[in-house]
Amino acid sequence: MEFSFDQFTKKIHINASIEKIYECWTTVRGITSWFLSDASYTDGNGNERNDEETIQKGDRYVWKWHNWNGKEEGTILEANGKDFINFTFANDGCKVSVELEEVNNAVLVTLKQYEMATDDKTKMNLYNGCSCGWTFWLTNLKAYLEHGVVLNEKQFDLTDIPEAGHIFVNM
Repeated sequence: MEFSFDQFTKKIHINASIEKIYECWTTVRGITSWFLSDASYTDGNGNERNDEETIQKGDRYVWKWHNWNGKEEGTILEANGKDFINFTFANDGCKVSVELEEVNNAVLVTLKQYEMATDDKTKMNLYNGCSCGWTFWLTNLKAYLEHGVVLNEKQFDLTDIPEAGHIFVNM
């Protein structure tokens, strides 16, 4: 595999059902259990999906994190209902795909972020920041599903620390 600054891939094995992992990525209830402080999905007609409804291709999302005052908005490019999702990300046109594959009584989760610009600011914020961030969040998903704990920071408010996303490992 050739490495470049316009994409990266992260993988992790998780001992949980493929259905449960897919639900954790594709419903409000699922994604806010391990990843976000708040999420909303709206269909192509502008109707908001309920907390347990699975996302569909063409849905729009708004995501909010713990310890960051910003929000992420994007579009679901693909959601096959079982083992693959693809969405726009980082408010600048890059994309993220998540593929789930059963391997030796576990699920291999493969996350790829791609079509990123390669200017210095993007390399720092997306290649470095998101690569480190996804490493933590995939580990958090594993901890949540296998052990019932979340590792992200909820006790301390880090929103007033501008570089928090680059220096705290459990942001």
